[in-house]
Amino acid sequence: MTKQTVLLLAGCLLFTPALAEELTVRIQITDGTGPVTGALVFTQDSSRAAPIQTEVVQKDRMFHPHVLIIPTGSKVDFPNRDNTQHHVYSFSPAKPFNLELYAGKPEAPVVFDQPGIVELGCNIHDHMQAFIVVADTRAIGQTNEQGEVSLLLDFGSAPAPGALDLNIWHPRLPDNTRPVIREIDVTSLAGVSATSIPIELDPEPRHDGPLDHLQKRFQEL
Repeated sequence: MTKQTVLLLAGCLLFTPALAEELTVRIQITDGTGPVTGALVFTQDSSRAAPIQTEVVQKDRMFHPHVLIIPTGSKVDFPNRDNTQHHVYSFSPAKPFNLELYAGKPEAPVVFDQPGIVELGCNIHDHMQAFIVVADTRAIGQTNEQGEVSLLLDFGSAPAPGALDLNIWHPRLPDNTRPVIREIDVTSLAGVSATSIPIELDPEPRHDGPLDHLQKRFQEL
C-alpha cells in the first residue's frame, strides 16, 4: 500500500496590536494531484472555547458527521435514526465509553472531559467509523476544498513565541490516534509567502457502501 506525501504550506502570518496573529495554512499533495480536504490544523495558545452540547447521528448505518471538533468538557448525544439497533463505543484513551445495544436516543449524553482524538465504532456494524477531536484551544480549524484554513492565534499579554508547535491530523494518517507535530518558526514567517512541511497519508480506503458484506450477500440472494 503506497503512502502519499503531502505538504503543509504555512504563510500569511498577520500581526495585530492585540498580540493576536492570523496564520493561514494550506495542505496539498506533493505530486500535484490536488489539495487535501478535511485535515485538522491546531496549536496551543491562551484561548479557550466554552463547552457545547452537540450530537453524532447514526443514519444509513453511518456516523454523521465523520469528524466532529468540540471543546474540552462538551457533551455529545448519539441518536440512532436507523431502523436497526447500534452499539456505539470507543477504546480511545481520551474517552473510553460504551453505549450498549439501543434504538432511539441514549438517556444521557457522553461528556468529553479530556483533549485528544476519540475514534468511534459500532459493535454491530464493523464498517462504521467516526472521530471526535476534543481540543483545548480555539486555534483549530479544518481545511476546505482548496486545502486551506486560517487560525487566529491569541497569546494574550505575552509576546508571540519564536517557535510554535503545529498539530496536523487527518483520518488517513498512518497513526490516526494522534496528530503529527511540526515546529515552525513564527518570526521567520513574517513577509514569507509559504513554508512547506511534508507529512504522509495512507491511500483513500475502498468502501462497499453502508452495508456490510454479510448484509450484501443477503441482499443478492
